[in-house]
Amino acid sequence: MEKRRLGRSALTLAPLAFGANVFGWTADQAMSFRLLDGFVAAGFDFIDTADVYSRFHPGNAGGESETIIGAWLAARGGRDRVVIASKCGIEMGPGMKGLSRAYIMRAVDASLRRLQTDYIDLYQAHRDDPDTPLEETLGAFADLIKSGKVRAIGASNYSAARLEEALATSARLGLPRFESLQPLYNLVERDGFEGALEDLCLREQIGVIPYYSLASGFLTGKYRSEADMAGRTRGTRAGKYLTPKGLRTLAALDAVAERTGARPGQVALAWLIARPSITAPIASATNPEQLAELVAAPEVRLDAAAIAAIDAASR
Repeated sequence: MEKRRLGRSALTLAPLAFGANVFGWTADQAMSFRLLDGFVAAGFDFIDTADVYSRFHPGNAGGESETIIGAWLAARGGRDRVVIASKCGIEMGPGMKGLSRAYIMRAVDASLRRLQTDYIDLYQAHRDDPDTPLEETLGAFADLIKSGKVRAIGASNYSAARLEEALATSARLGLPRFESLQPLYNLVERDGFEGALEDLCLREQIGVIPYYSLASGFLTGKYRSEADMAGRTRGTRAGKYLTPKGLRTLAALDAVAERTGARPGQVALAWLIARPSITAPIASATNPEQLAELVAAPEVRLDAAAIAAIDAASR
């Protein structure tokens, strides 16, 4: 399995990440264990979660995903076989949000307990906190690295200007820098990353691990009409892509898939994996059949003509 270095950090990972936001939401613990077992058995190692997953599901308090991963790590062992990424900053309850030093220290310890591990490989600021000075946030992250609780740090949902300011702050103060960016990026949502943000990541050698890589399942081709969304948990999210551009993108994926013997979702992930700025796209599965499709995506090789056709359709 190909391994890619994350930014300038010491972390190396396979070119596809498992998005564990589904754990405790659309995948219960038993299914989550099956998915993690299958993912690792297929040669992959990068698991992305967050403290807030899956607080958005009615009845959940947050921490469900980390708790399931922790139980799996305790049951299976082999902590050093996987790269665990988590995040903090989005509200977990009254007074529990942001990137102040006090809250980061509280949040990381809670995540470590749930994950049943002594360290988190990649700890990310889930979203920017404009009310906390970057010096304070980065100083707290530096202390976590020094203490051994965290190996590397990353940013999620940062603008180009704010990420550049954070990098400059780290350089000025001699602090560890954000080695990765986790942006929303896929074939039907390209504008937020391409341009200044992608250019900055390439220039500064920032690893990029985009989320919603399959646009809530839309790019797998299973949502092609309003009727296809009925009764599906993520169908309402995918509905916004039923536009001329979205359908044109699916048509291009279909054409390339037919020519390569792949599935549309695999082609969409292969397009991301082939992009020079991308380290590893994040994608989720909720059953073994979906997982089997995901883990085959890095084997799909797209030639220049295929990439150009997909580019043109999705712009």
